[in-house]
Amino acid sequence: MTLATEQLPPLGRRARSRRRPRLFKGGTRLGNALRSILGAIILALLLYPIFWLVSASFQPGATAATVTPLPLPPSLGAFQQAFEDQASNIVTSLIVGVGTALLAVAIAAPAAFGLARLRSRFVDVVLITLFIAQIVPGIVLANSLYTMFNSVGLVNTYFGLMLANASGTLPFAILLLRSFMREISKETLEAARLDGAGQVRTFFSIVVPLSRNALITAGIFGFLAGWGDFLFALTLTTSAEIRTITIGIYQYLSSPNIQWSAVMAASVLASIPAIILLLLLQRYLKAGLAQGSGK
Repeated sequence: MTLATEQLPPLGRRARSRRRPRLFKGGTRLGNALRSILGAIILALLLYPIFWLVSASFQPGATAATVTPLPLPPSLGAFQQAFEDQASNIVTSLIVGVGTALLAVAIAAPAAFGLARLRSRFVDVVLITLFIAQIVPGIVLANSLYTMFNSVGLVNTYFGLMLANASGTLPFAILLLRSFMREISKETLEAARLDGAGQVRTFFSIVVPLSRNALITAGIFGFLAGWGDFLFALTLTTSAEIRTITIGIYQYLSSPNIQWSAVMAASVLASIPAIILLLLLQRYLKAGLAQGSGK
């Protein structure tokens, strides 16, 4: 008993050591208030361009210098003009975005599963190549793809735009899916094989359902890449039949008399599908990124 009591610190010191972490964790009310105020200021600065964008879209005839903070009275004339001019372009961007997402996931999923299961030095070479592919400037890809696509008749086609945008999304999608598929237990896959399932059936029946969050995350990034693409759309389309919303907004800006309200209204319309997609699938996006980064 004597030895045990001699090893314990004094009562006052123990009490202070217990209270000390609470002071560091809790902080003071003044500090919390200052952090909240600072966060609100930073958030307001980040959101101000969006506020200016929406405000200008409700002010027909306004220029970049005459836009007022609040549109009084608000008008929908710019939205009507933008919708009439850009409706077909929005449909084109939707087709390209959805096609890019499906094509990227369809190629990246089996490739990621193969890289996750192979045990070879060749896998490291492929991974390094994928990392390097992500830093290649888009203009380099666009110029080389135009020469290739022109020779096989893929210029001015939906599939050409889907394939070009999917090529830019594939490295990230493969790396994301591989990091998740590596953690699927071998016992689960062995059990499927013992039940008579082959590689293909195991992939579609076991791996794909377990990787749902990661697949949806890769698909979201693929859609956003196709929806917001400008460089490939500018390079690989030369006719008005296939024109994305980004090219439509660019044509507004390249006209002699820029109608800023129509430009802003078209930009707002172009943001709506991406916002809706992220709001509907945000829980899958969070789970997919958390699983991919945690693995």
